[in-house]
Amino acid sequence: MSKIRIPDIDFILSGSHLVDGEEVVNNDHYSTSFVFSGKKVILFAVPGAYTPICSSSMLPNWEEYYDKFKKDFGIDAIYCTGVNDDYVMQAWGHELGIKKVEMLPDGNGELAEGLGMLVRKTNCGYGNRSWRYAAYVVDGIIEDMFEEPGKMNNCPNDPYTISDAAHVYKQLRAKLL
Repeated sequence: MSKIRIPDIDFILSGSHLVDGEEVVNNDHYSTSFVFSGKKVILFAVPGAYTPICSSSMLPNWEEYYDKFKKDFGIDAIYCTGVNDDYVMQAWGHELGIKKVEMLPDGNGELAEGLGMLVRKTNCGYGNRSWRYAAYVVDGIIEDMFEEPGKMNNCPNDPYTISDAAHVYKQLRAKLL
């Protein structure tokens, strides 16, 4: 895989919450360069907040693995993104008791589109969403991408193996340690 730079977009953050240890207030815009520059992070994408696999497995598993990624790989942050607005992303994280993984709303799908991960899920009534993936990002450059197989518009199934926290941890452990 050739290395890809995270596209230059703004995340529009609403409400009052912490991002990267700093308080964000209504309608603050944070660029991808602010969020990713000078950091080692994991970025993972969900098809949608409150969807079954994302709520029961994906987001909770990344929260569970957070300390292992930080300790073993020096990760500065783990970010969850989805094509949802900030209010939905924050409410979803709060409802699931997420304390360590930071939520990055991609309400307009610009990040997903810039990474070639925007797909139609109109067969489910979801509209445009992100394909499920995880990425190891160093200083804004994707070093490793863990994309679920079968990416297509209106995919009839919902694969979740490659972007799982345990799988990504195992792959990075083999490569980095």
